[in-house]
Amino acid sequence: QVQLVESGGGLVQAGGSLRLSCVASGRTFSSYAMGWFRQAPGKERECVAAINWKGDVTYYADYVKGRFTISRDNAKNTVFLQMNSLKPEDTAVYYCAATSTYVISSTVRGYNYWGQGTQVTVSS
Repeated sequence: QVQLVESGGGLVQAGGSLRLSCVASGRTFSSYAMGWFRQAPGKERECVAAINWKGDVTYYADYVKGRFTISRDNAKNTVFLQMNSLKPEDTAVYYCAATSTYVISSTVRGYNYWGQGTQVTVSS
């Protein structure tokens, strides 16, 4: 069993930055691929970024490429999402997810474990 706890969300003006963190419990964090998803009101949950167990393979949704960076620190059981140049359309609840596979996935069904989410609000 893996428990995920996100932090770092908040209110920021357009053009600003936020850094989300997700701390995982469990001794096998380093073997899990991790993902960040977001869900805006009335919309489906979508994958923003994902990273493999080693941290050398990443995925980004087209609309965040060049603005967001996913990284992980296996020694600290933590995955990060650095978000720069934020836009009002980035407003959503952001979720951390883990999958007990080595490869990354960009689909909701590809993940076994989910955090509770952290709200990100970008004002114009």
